[in-house]
Amino acid sequence: MNDRQYDPYAPQVQLVGYDEYGRPVYQQVQPQQQAYDPYAQPQDPQQQQQGYGYDQTYVPQQSTYDPYAQQQPQQTQQFPQQQPAQFPQQSYGRDYGTAQRPPVQAPPAQEPTREAQGAPVLPQQRRDEHGDGGERDYRTEQFSFIEEPDEDSEDVIDWLKFTESRSERREEAKRRGRNRVVALVVALALVAVGGVGYLWFAGKLPGLSSSSDKKNGGATTAGPQKRDVIVVHLHNTKAGGTSTALLVNNVTTKQGTTVLLPNSLAVSNDDGSRTTLGKSVDADGSQGTRDSLSTLLGTKITGTWRLDTPYLENLVDLVGNIDITTDADVPGAKQGGDPLVKKGDDQTLTGQMAVAYATYRGPGEAETKQLQRFGAVMYGVLRKISDDPKAATVTVQTLAQILDPSLPESDLGASLAKLAEHAKIGAYKTAVLPVQPDGTLSQQAGDSVVKDVLGGQLGGGSDQGSAVRVGVKNASGNSKAAEAARVALINGGYAFVDAGSSGTEATSQVLYADGAQKAKAVEVAKTLGLPDSAVKQGKAAANADVSVVIGKDYKAPQ
Repeated sequence: MNDRQYDPYAPQVQLVGYDEYGRPVYQQVQPQQQAYDPYAQPQDPQQQQQGYGYDQTYVPQQSTYDPYAQQQPQQTQQFPQQQPAQFPQQSYGRDYGTAQRPPVQAPPAQEPTREAQGAPVLPQQRRDEHGDGGERDYRTEQFSFIEEPDEDSEDVIDWLKFTESRSERREEAKRRGRNRVVALVVALALVAVGGVGYLWFAGKLPGLSSSSDKKNGGATTAGPQKRDVIVVHLHNTKAGGTSTALLVNNVTTKQGTTVLLPNSLAVSNDDGSRTTLGKSVDADGSQGTRDSLSTLLGTKITGTWRLDTPYLENLVDLVGNIDITTDADVPGAKQGGDPLVKKGDDQTLTGQMAVAYATYRGPGEAETKQLQRFGAVMYGVLRKISDDPKAATVTVQTLAQILDPSLPESDLGASLAKLAEHAKIGAYKTAVLPVQPDGTLSQQAGDSVVKDVLGGQLGGGSDQGSAVRVGVKNASGNSKAAEAARVALINGGYAFVDAGSSGTEATSQVLYADGAQKAKAVEVAKTLGLPDSAVKQGKAAANADVSVVIGKDYKAPQ
């Protein structure tokens, strides 16, 4: 701050308040003046003793004002009345600007204002005393300004950018929302179409299911069906003998079936020679018998489960006994005592009782009677075993039996669990494969079991890569002719299926049921040395791709 020259005659300024705009209002205080007589003698003796004298002509000198100097009591003197000076309003208390205050200049002589007269000044009165039209005439040197137009402009620009970006974000959010709605509608439409398509394919749409679908519990039977088939051999370790059954899980129709196979069923050995199922189980073992059954029945058997009677007893005990309907009294170990198993409905059997009933064959009874009892015990076990694959596998592991490599514990447990699922809801049945006295399959077997249950189709074709199955029926009256045909077919790479014998036919025939099998039928005829005229479309055996009827005209190829 620059020092100012102090004027003792200048009026003093005092802050008295703030106007309506918040600006400070000052009031000028007139210092007391005394009449000055330059010719008067000093009255204070001390001043004379100090050696200070006064010139006859008094010329007051301006002294430098020190605001921090010690103030001395002011001498009361009389000075001539002077016109009060008009000062621009300034703030001495604090500095409101960054620019330097201009030096105080004496305004031109004018009429004293209300401020000079010591009266309070109101804002309206101040506006009336300054400027034209009631507005005060402010000069730029009276104020210091802090210019902030750039910052205000930036704030406005930022606000505009913010509102613009917020609008864009709002529009973008709306667009995303519309896109989501459209995507959801499209997804729902696709799901609806897919669901309707699936119901149509499955034959579950109202009014579109065929009568055959209704007969099979509402599941479609059109087209190829997926089946899981395992063969189980029950070995009687005490009395000897075996009992064989196929456990079939139809994945497509969600149906389970136990197909009981008589031991008299004619099957082929590895060399194509004829044997029975009972002998094959004892001689060829599990794999040979499984392959023979697959060829004979035209279905793929995935594994073999050898179940000896002690393991069946343990299995029944593990599942907590079984409840079945029995058709005969089974005598106990004590002759003449109470039967071990009583005839009746809902009989509870322990493991020992279940083995006795499954292997029982009364005097003079057919083999099928014993097979049906074995099937009843298997159905009771499946109703009690868990339908959870893991739990069923634990049950199999608890038996601690040595399983065939074709069917490990996890696979057997999973198969039993699926069959148990069907058995618990009643979607399960038991059927005996009918055979003729010579062990061959009858036409009834082909229609009711091989075709419907096992999936063997008339001319349905073998699995890709497997040998073509050729069923041979001897109608020549000569057993050597049938044997010659068998050897020729096996040497030609075909799978021989013994269809038994019947009356006599004059001419030989090669039959195929499906037009897709015609080429195979022609090749079979060439292998047997038969002319192309012997190939005809007709009713073939259910368990064969091509059927051959050996007539009297047949001559074995040389």
